[in-house]
Amino acid sequence: MHELEGFLLPLEGGGRFCLYYPPAGEAIGAALYVHPFAEEMNKARRMAALQARALSAAGFAVLQIDLMGCGDSAGEFGDASWEGWVRDVVAGIRWLRERTGRVPLLWGLRSGCLLACAAAEAEPITDFVLWQPVTSGRQHLQQFLRLVVAGRALGRADAQQAGTAELRAALAGGASVDIAGYPVAPTLALGLDAANLSLAAGRARVAWLEVTTSTPPALSPAGQQRVAEWRAAGHSVTAVAVPGLAFWQTQEIAECPALIEATASIVRGWGAQHSMP
Repeated sequence: MHELEGFLLPLEGGGRFCLYYPPAGEAIGAALYVHPFAEEMNKARRMAALQARALSAAGFAVLQIDLMGCGDSAGEFGDASWEGWVRDVVAGIRWLRERTGRVPLLWGLRSGCLLACAAAEAEPITDFVLWQPVTSGRQHLQQFLRLVVAGRALGRADAQQAGTAELRAALAGGASVDIAGYPVAPTLALGLDAANLSLAAGRARVAWLEVTTSTPPALSPAGQQRVAEWRAAGHSVTAVAVPGLAFWQTQEIAECPALIEATASIVRGWGAQHSMP
């Protein structure tokens, strides 16, 4: 069995740090992990590593890539752009395809799901594993902007609305905004703002997984609606809700074994479907 491999993928602006998990035994597929935004990336590192190992043990070659300005990759977070991040994901797809001879599935978490679907417009990707998908980039950005407003101690609802409108105006005017210690440039914020979770025309195979504290576990209303829309459009969607904590935002690093097990079970069932075109 080959060992975990860390390396820098040479791209414009400097190297992107990657971790490559080789498959145990004969490869049956490949997977690329697309991490979420800002601090959610750091909170989820433990879960991403656990899932990557589980997929590797199941026979998948797995690549994790730190996008520009994130983790151990080159650049500053404040210099990152949404389109640049999409290009990073595309570069990861191509590297993994060249390394393994297989078209990888894209596995995203939160806003990483938006990036995965955007990258799939440039590559022939049909398989997706979506963890707690963000369906609206605009709504996601709004949540982050509210963190800034809350930090300024603007308590009233009307003050909060005015505060987020002020921040949006600053971004539209070309100014960066500091969100929970992360300097966010307009090229990143406005790209996220315009992003919506969508699949290219054709037939995709999707594993939609959500973590919830509800009993019994159930998908969010937004998740139910998007899953229904995709199924009606002809896509094959397996939707699962598992019990657990929102590990991407908990104060302490948290794990969700049920999510790892459900994901591995679905992907093993898919098996090897795609070979190099």
